[in-house]
Amino acid sequence: MDRAEATEQIKSRCAAIAQEMMHVNPAVNALDDEETKTAIYEASYELTKQLEIIKKRVIKLERSGGAADQSTEL
Repeated sequence: MDRAEATEQIKSRCAAIAQEMMHVNPAVNALDDEETKTAIYEASYELTKQLEIIKKRVIKLERSGGAADQSTEL
């Protein structure tokens, strides 16, 4: 697998995970426990946020022409 294939696969997999998480959220409403619902929504938000960070890092790598960037900023 080359870098272009790897970046496309990473972006695609992140998008698929985010899409699946959208299907989880409606089911959370059916739970009877507010504490559990809150914890799940918070975890879902954090997961989605981390997926976006991954995608943005890959996009940044693509735009830079593939040069490795050692910074932690987006």
